[in-house]
Parts: sequence; C-alpha cells; structure tokens
Amino acid sequence: MGVYDTVMTMKLTPEQNALTHRPLDHKLFLRGPAGTGKTTIGINRTLALLNWRVPAERILVLVPQRTLGLAYTEALREPSLPSGGQVTVVTLGGLAQRIIGLFWPLIAREAGFAHPEQGPTFLTLETSQYYMARLVQPLIDEGYFESITIDRNRLYSQIVDNLNKTAVTGLDYRSFGERLRAAWLGDPGQLNVYDQAQECANRFRQFCLDNNLLDFSLQMEVFVRRIWPAFMCREYMTRTYRHLIYDNAEEDVPVVHDVIQQWLPAFDSALVIYDDGGGYRAFLGADPESALRLQDECAETAELVESWITPPPMAALADHLGTCLMRQPAEPPTETRLAFRLEHHRFYPEMVDTVCAEVAGLVQEQEIAPGEIVILSAYLSDALRFSIMNGLQARGIPARSHRPSRSLREEPATACLLTLAMLAHPEWGLAVSKFDVRNALLQAIEGLDLVRADLMAQILYLPKQPEAPLAAFDKIRMDKQQRITYTIGERYERLRSWLQAARERQIEALDIFIAQLFGELLSQPGFGFHINYDAATITSRLIESIEKFRRVTAPMLAEEKAAVSQEYLKMVQEGVLAAQYLQPWEQPEQDSVMVSPAYTFLMTNRPATVQFWLDVGSQGWWERLYQPLTHPVVLSRRWTGDGPWTDANEFQVNQETLAKLASGLLRRCRGEVVFCTTGANERGDEERGPLLQGIQALVRRLRILE
Repeated sequence: MGVYDTVMTMKLTPEQNALTHRPLDHKLFLRGPAGTGKTTIGINRTLALLNWRVPAERILVLVPQRTLGLAYTEALREPSLPSGGQVTVVTLGGLAQRIIGLFWPLIAREAGFAHPEQGPTFLTLETSQYYMARLVQPLIDEGYFESITIDRNRLYSQIVDNLNKTAVTGLDYRSFGERLRAAWLGDPGQLNVYDQAQECANRFRQFCLDNNLLDFSLQMEVFVRRIWPAFMCREYMTRTYRHLIYDNAEEDVPVVHDVIQQWLPAFDSALVIYDDGGGYRAFLGADPESALRLQDECAETAELVESWITPPPMAALADHLGTCLMRQPAEPPTETRLAFRLEHHRFYPEMVDTVCAEVAGLVQEQEIAPGEIVILSAYLSDALRFSIMNGLQARGIPARSHRPSRSLREEPATACLLTLAMLAHPEWGLAVSKFDVRNALLQAIEGLDLVRADLMAQILYLPKQPEAPLAAFDKIRMDKQQRITYTIGERYERLRSWLQAARERQIEALDIFIAQLFGELLSQPGFGFHINYDAATITSRLIESIEKFRRVTAPMLAEEKAAVSQEYLKMVQEGVLAAQYLQPWEQPEQDSVMVSPAYTFLMTNRPATVQFWLDVGSQGWWERLYQPLTHPVVLSRRWTGDGPWTDANEFQVNQETLAKLASGLLRRCRGEVVFCTTGANERGDEERGPLLQGIQALVRRLRILE
C-alpha cells in the first residue's frame, strides 16, 4: 500500500475502502441514496488508479453536467498526486465535440455536411438561438406562431430544445412535431403550431448542414450515429480510455446510456455510480430507468444505505412527506417533528423579513456558517432576489444568488458596459435612452446615488448630438455642479474623456472595447467596478460571450457586410442571447448564504445544515413551466404514444416530480428545514398548492400520534 493509499484509507470507512480498492479488472455498479458517500468513493477510486500508476490519460471520468464534475477536478489538483498526464473529466457531449473534431474528415461527407473539406464550427446555446432567430424571424413576420403568446427568445429556445430532446432520446428530429400532435388534447389550432415548430427545426438543421455548423443536437447525433459505430473511431476511443468512473448516471440521457452500455465491456475497470431517488434533470432528458440497464454490464452491484448527511429524523421526514404528497397511508415516527418547523406569515414581505432575521440569528448567535444555510423557492423572481439579498446585506450576512435562467443582459453590470459601448459607437445606430444612461452612470461611478444619476442623465446626455452624446461637466450651471458634487463630476469627466478617446482609437471589436474599459477605468479607484468581484465575474462572462459569438458568426456576417458587435448588441437587446456560460454557482463554494430556486440547489449536489423553503403554498413547486412548443415527457422514451396527454397524466407526473424534489432536498439537509407559508403570494393571491397540502397532511398525522 502506497503513501497516498494510507491517506485515503484514513478518510474512508472499511466498506468504502473495500469498494475503492476493487481490482484493476473489476466493474462495479454502486447505488444508494444521496449522502451515502458514493461520490467520495468515485473520487478516491480515481486517485487510487493514479496511485497504482495507471496513466492519467487512460482514465475517463464521465458526468452528466459540468457542475457534477467539479469535485473530481478539485481533487485532481492535489500536489501529491503522481506526475504525468491529465484525467479526462467531461460530459459525453464534451467528449463528442473533441472526437468529432478529430475524425471530421472521415465522417463529414457521410453525415451530410455541404463542405466536408472545411472544418466544423460548434455552436453554443446562444449562438444556436441566434441562427434560429435569423431563420424564424421572417416566418413570424409571415404569421407563424400568431396563435400563442410567448417571448421571442423563449420561442427560439423551445424549438432548439425540441431538437436537443430528440437527439438525447435517439428519436428522429423530424418526428417531434408528430409526437406532440398525437399527444395533444385541446384546441385544434395548437396542432398547426407544432407543424410550424417542426418546419422551423427542419430549416435550422438544413442550415447547419449547409454551413458546417453543429449545435448540441447535431453533435450528439453525429457522435452516436456516425462516430461511435465507425470501427476506426470506436477503436481509438476504446484504446485511449481503459478505466471509467461514471458518476450520477441517473441524471444522464438515454443515448449516453446506450453508448456506455456498449462501451463497458471494452474497459479494463469501471465504476458506475447511481443515485437512488435521483433524476432531477428529467426536464432536460434525464432517465433514471434507462441508467439501470448499466447494472447488467457490471460484475458486481453494491448498495450503500447509511447516510453521512441526513440524520434519522430528517430521513424520516423525507420518507413520510413523500407518502403524504402521493396520498399513501403511513404513520411517521414522532422523531420526524424534530426535523422541521412550519412558520406562517400573513404577508409576503413579512415572510422575507422574518427569514432574513432568522438567518442572521443562526449566523451571529448560533455560529452556523453562512455557507451551511440555503434559502430556496420554487422560482426566484428579480423582486424576491432583491428583497432577500438586501435584507441579508443589511444584517451583515454574506449571500450569493444563483438563478441560471437569469440572463447576462439582466445584470446591471452588463447593462452598464453595453450602454457605454453604444455611447462610444454612435455609428452603430443603436438607440440609448436616458434611463439607460442613468443606470450606466449609477453603476460606473462610485458614490453616485439614483437621484443625482437621474439628474446627470437629464442634463448631460444629448441624444440629438450623436457625435458627442455626453456633455462636459463644466458646461452645466454652477448650482447643478454643486448639487452633483465636484468629486462625482471629476469621475464623470474621466469616464467621458475615456469614451471619447476610445472612439478616436476606433475600437470596433466589442469584447476588446469592454476589456479595456474595465481594465483602464471601471476597475480603478473611484469607479463602480473597483473591488467588486461580482462585477468582474460578469464582465469576464460577457467578454467570453462576445468572443464566442464573434468566432462563430464573423465569417457569415462578413459576407453580409454587417458589424459583429452591432449584431451582438441587437440580439442582446431582443433577448435572443442569454450568454449562459460557466455560472457562479458552478464555481468553488464561498462561505455565504445561498439563495436559489430549489432545482438549482439540487444540481449543485451539496448539503446544507439549515434550509428555508419559501412560500410552500405556491403552485410553482408543483406545476411545470408553460411551454407551448415542447413537452419533456412526450419527447422522452417513457412516452409510448398510446393516446393523448391528459390532465390525469399531468397530475401524476407533477405529483411524482414534487415528491422526488422534496425528498432530494431533505436528504441534503443535516439539521433543520423551515417551511414558510404566507397568506398572500408575491402577486397578492392566496395559494394552497400540493406541497403545502402534503406538509399539512404530515402535521395532522403527527398530531394523531401525540
């Protein structure tokens, strides 16, 4: 046993140690509920392989999404590990992209691409939506989708989502319209909408083939149908990777399970990890039942039962709240009462204020680390996010907010940067309102308040003079200068002079302009981004977004003689580009209270000591988002197509999904969960959703036992 083996053994139980050190020719299927130490075994198995001198480049760590691989990448940074190559920690989509680039000349013509002699261009989610918008916008102008009311960006994203869903389930992308039609039971006019969505998807796929563009759906189809079946490609992959660690298999999609099922016999060793009760990404195609097929390809199945996170009262709460939600008879043990509190508040603001005060008490009086507390809701609106963050900040509690659906354009720092870019480039012809200028100045200049920012926008912004849209500070009346203050005026002048100089330098690349603006001015003392790490992160993400957009669209826009920067700004203003890359919640954790939607917290796969569930009476905990162009169940392998999708189907799936969500959250709680109810929701309406009904049923059962 090596030195590192000794270190690992000290961290593991005898059972975990035995599972970690299975022979190098062994294939193990490991399952159990959340918190039983499965990922710990996966990480230590990876480290053990390295310690046994298995070449790092022969080890493949496969995860369904990047966030779930962060624990592995962190562990692999350990300095004491043997030197050499690098372990591949990747999703199958990421691996597919690498392999397609490598074998492109062999498969491009057969796959139907118009220019096989040229290299492929891989699209991000937002560049896929950009090209989809270019194709669909003329059809909308002709009257397509006029029977539904939906934001343009959501319309484009749902068509892209249909392509993705068919790709990850192995369906023909040309069939989703017919499947949606067959399941529809309602207004016949909706059938025409499905046909229109199918036509848009067909046009988009042909456009991609004509221009060597690969969105996620086409990447997966090319990999599964062209790369993997090809002898030379499969031989390369099976020779390259000899040892597999596949974590959270239940959160992955069926075509990935298909590939791994065929690939498993070729590996020297394999560890497949399955989370009982998982499958939270079902709306993205996750299929836990499909993942169980991999069990048959492994020599051994081991099950972990004892949780390292969930205490017995919390485990009992998870079990019996589920029975109440599914309306099944059961008698919960009295210890369940120790795991939760039910708090009722008359008004919504009262609930938010009380929760913030309780969090402050936990941190300051009970000395619970902020990072051990989470505040969860069904959805996290801007108003709720602002209220909680302000309430915690006022009490001196560090907090971070995670909402993946919040696009980059909604961030104040992004709006500031893009507004300043448009002011410096009036030749782009993009309108800037005084409201935009006010908010940009408020973010850019340190010490400026809303009232003075509004005054400055009213008197210093000259929209009718595009050559010099910002007036000099010394040109305004003396009493206005004194009201604004000369300190703010001096900082404003530095900003105005920088923008004027940048215009004279003719910085046309938007990402370069923003990088220079941040580095030379906004990050300096006296300006709003100075020692503002959140703003720095957002700026970095924005630059990354623009760089990827420019790389993908520049050749085509050059042919059309259109400016890339101008096109990017237009798409952001229209909401087409969400700029969703590596989010802050995917980064290493900070010691701060996490405020997020419930599903977002679940996908971080981390525990907490105290959880606050806000407004448990909300229907949002139970019902699906309105998606008129797609359906996560109908476009899955679970749907047999026997008859239409009825209200009974919807009710059953929503009940099961809610029970799974509640169990997943509770099994990631070490101490106590606080269920918060309110007499009126954010809109002022009274709601008594299924989650609240299940909690009340549990309370009644516990009272009967008293």
